[in-house]
Amino acid sequence: MDAETLMAAMREKAGVLKRLGYRMRFDLTDTGESVLLDATGPEPEIASADEATKADTVLRLTGENLARLMAGRLSPMLAFSTGKLRVEGSKGVALKLASLLDED
Repeated sequence: MDAETLMAAMREKAGVLKRLGYRMRFDLTDTGESVLLDATGPEPEIASADEATKADTVLRLTGENLARLMAGRLSPMLAFSTGKLRVEGSKGVALKLASLLDED
């Protein structure tokens, strides 16, 4: 799954994601692409990024697993505990994202 498709899926969840209040970068391990979710403003900004882009938390996972995570078909806790998801930076921000996705 490529970054453009994933960004479109994130934009569909913008109403929920804007409550995150942090900058989160998703590094896709299978394509080498990165996506930035900047939820620090009134509306979330979702855009392509690179590994130098600053973020409060970085999640490293495959595009397919990110798509499953956004769709609610993959538990963030299960993905983390089985090694499908790696978290760098604030674990609290990652947990907040997980709780927002669970609400949807």
